[in-house]
Amino acid sequence: MSEHKHGEMDIKVQEKTFAGFVKFMTWSVVVIMFLLIFIAMVNA
Repeated sequence: MSEHKHGEMDIKVQEKTFAGFVKFMTWSVVVIMFLLIFIAMVNA
């Protein structure tokens, strides 16, 4: 078993995946908020 050396792992793929996840969640929240406001206005 090799010794782990801090800071040597290539994490570009993980960073790209996380950035995509954050972007997806941001847009999801925006769409959900819009739908909730729209429903509230139609139902009023």
